[in-house]
Amino acid sequence: MIKLMRPTMELKEKAINFRQEFFDNNEMIINGSELLDKIDDYEDWLKSVTNNTNIETVNPDWVVTDTFFAVDEIDRIIGIIDLRHTLNDFLKNLGNCGYSVRPSERRKGYATEMLRLLRMIAKAAGMNELRLSVEQGNEPSIKTIIRNGGNYERSFEFEGGQADLYKIML
Repeated sequence: MIKLMRPTMELKEKAINFRQEFFDNNEMIINGSELLDKIDDYEDWLKSVTNNTNIETVNPDWVVTDTFFAVDEIDRIIGIIDLRHTLNDFLKNLGNCGYSVRPSERRKGYATEMLRLLRMIAKAAGMNELRLSVEQGNEPSIKTIIRNGGNYERSFEFEGGQADLYKIML
């Protein structure tokens, strides 16, 4: 089984390894990672992620966000997931969370479990619902959302393609 852990300095090497697996698989975007895929310096990323958890220190262009690594029983990073406590104009179509599972660990139920655990965190934070977007055709993610109680809300255009927005009541 997995647990959700906040990023720490102790997880630096494991996080870099996690990120590299995506790149080695020709995947340059890691959804739910708060730009781990774009920032080369882990310490800078960790500072940003930590600052974004608090209304007083959140980047003015972001919303308060909690980011978690999903780790297995030997603390290997299996995935990453974030929780955006509110939605601004930019996020209204993207939703309250994004997530990714490392390529070698997909199709094992980890994303479903990560989202289940995040739902409990969101509910404990006083949230009543989560909105999640998914590109049409991403069947594994659609199934993950539906398994967690997601109901289709609407479709929208995203980066030249179509995406759907789902709502999960907490």
